[in-house]
Order: sequence, then C-alpha cells, then structure tokens
Amino acid sequence: LHPAPDDRKHPLTRGAVAATYSDNEIAALVGERKPLQQDWRSRLRLRPKQGHDERDLDFTGDDGSEFRLILRRSMVNSLDFSVILATRVPQSNRLFRLRRYNGLSHEHTNQIEEERFYDFHIHMATQRYQEIGAREDAYAEPTARYSDFTGALECMLADAAFVSPPDDQLSLW
Repeated sequence: LHPAPDDRKHPLTRGAVAATYSDNEIAALVGERKPLQQDWRSRLRLRPKQGHDERDLDFTGDDGSEFRLILRRSMVNSLDFSVILATRVPQSNRLFRLRRYNGLSHEHTNQIEEERFYDFHIHMATQRYQEIGAREDAYAEPTARYSDFTGALECMLADAAFVSPPDDQLSLW
C-alpha cells in the first residue's frame, strides 16, 4: 500500500480517496490464485433486491488476500450488469475494485485518454486514475469476449486466477 500525494486540484479529481495500490500490486492481486469452494455455484445464485438481482461472495486467496466477488444484474434490462472483483483493504472496511465487467447498457468515457464508447467493457484498477483522484477502476476497455452476464462471469473467472475445485467444470449453469 502506498499513499499518494494529495492532488485535489487536478481537474479530473472529484474528492476521491488518494492512490492505494500500485499497478504492480494490482496485477499481483488479480493474479493471486483464488480457489473456489465445492459449493461455489450455489453460493452465487442471484437474489432479487430493489429492481435488480445480486449476490456477493467473500473468499481468501492463496496468499491470504481477502476478496469479494460481486454480481449485479438488472431485472428489466438483461444487458445492464456488473461482475466485480474487489479486495478488502487491510485494516479497513473499504473494498478496492480490481476489475469490473460491465454490460452493454451505458456509454463509458476514459477521462485521461478522452475516449468514449458504447459497448461491453472491462474496467481495470490503475495507479494513474487513482493519482488524479478518480475511482480506482475508472479506466475501461471495450470487449467482444462476452455478450451476456454468464459470459462476463466466465471471463472474470478465467482472467482473475480463479481455480475450480477438483471434478468441477467452469461451465456455469
């Protein structure tokens, strides 16, 4: 963990918390082996809550890092969803979003690059967005790797070093 300089005068700053993780630390957390429990599928069944379905799953990686997988999907628009991998910041209750796989439900703008797109997209925590005071996962890239909620979850599991239990297939439902 590295405190960042207070750069609250930057035009893209919106009073957010200063940088917490470097790009190398973020990559290590994403790459940390994350074993799934035998009952992981049943523990990820979505439940209705105020206009959307959701579910959270807390677990510990092989190196002892605490993680949360957060799933959200609109009941109205099947293309409005998020599959989020967060880590718990040590000695706090704060979650730091490492990756967020979003649906095709809104336009996204990368502020630093001044890029705008309307597509399925993957948010990634970056040091440079933290340093300007933006949300840690404000940067995103469009993707054609998935086209629905289940595909986004499968991509997250593959990209973030999740390991299924023995005799289990990663095919979800």
